[in-house]
Amino acid sequence: MKVMLRRNNAGNLVVYVAKKDLEEEVVKESEGSEGKIFTLANGWELAFPNLPDPLVLPQTFEAKRLA
Repeated sequence: MKVMLRRNNAGNLVVYVAKKDLEEEVVKESEGSEGKIFTLANGWELAFPNLPDPLVLPQTFEAKRLA
């Protein structure tokens, strides 16, 4: 699914999923076999296989929902 990553006014990473009209803060970041994994405030886990470093935001990326 396509998601947009950006930083909010407090400097926290925020994920926006347009098809679900969902905007949630990232509460945990980890590395997994599928790449960088972000856990959102609502409990979703999204895997980003090809996330560049350093991250230039705002930008749209392809993500896979794990949970």
